[in-house]
Amino acid sequence: MPPEYDYWLLDLDGTLVDVDWSYTREVFDRVGDRLGRQFTDEEAHVLWHGLTGKRDDQLRAWGIDPAEFWPAFHAVEDPQVRAENTFLHPDAAFVGDLDCPVGLVTHCQQFLADPVIDHVGIRDWFDAIVCCTDDTGWKPDPTPVYHALRDMGVANPPVATDGGVATEGRGVLAGDGSGDVGAAWNAGLDAIHVERHGHEFRGHCVMGDHRVETFADLWADDRY
Repeated sequence: MPPEYDYWLLDLDGTLVDVDWSYTREVFDRVGDRLGRQFTDEEAHVLWHGLTGKRDDQLRAWGIDPAEFWPAFHAVEDPQVRAENTFLHPDAAFVGDLDCPVGLVTHCQQFLADPVIDHVGIRDWFDAIVCCTDDTGWKPDPTPVYHALRDMGVANPPVATDGGVATEGRGVLAGDGSGDVGAAWNAGLDAIHVERHGHEFRGHCVMGDHRVETFADLWADDRY
């Protein structure tokens, strides 16, 4: 069983929830039509889940300008349709039973995140919800984590230190990407990496204080 934590932060997409593949495929078909460039199933998976790290870097590696991709991507997404195609991972249900401050830090934009959160019924799980923007910074930048910690009341006063933000107790951030692990460590927190895709498909291993395939492994694996 993992160490007891005084507060938790979590990523959203790929960590707590995911969408049906048919929706992802349709989105990338429509984006491809706008850009005049079709996306393979593998490319769609890689970009949707950020499997290779920063999505902008991956787009540039494929010769795609992020400044053209993202407006096209957001233009074809219908927040309500996305929400209706979103499901909660069963192993994430423990978050609703945590008896401590809990925060959400996601790259999902608020106009998309809000309908998803409400559709799967998890809004009351969180004491703070931070949707990353250019103003807050993007994981692995710890700044959005700092915002969440302050809103959760575990960084009072909100004083930055060499190890992150001065906080009360011991915290952890759980996510499915390397950016989540980086944000946790940059903020002085423990990191849980949830590998839902397999390192073979990802093409590399993501390190963390805990490395699991599902949250159930935290309690089932005696390594912890």
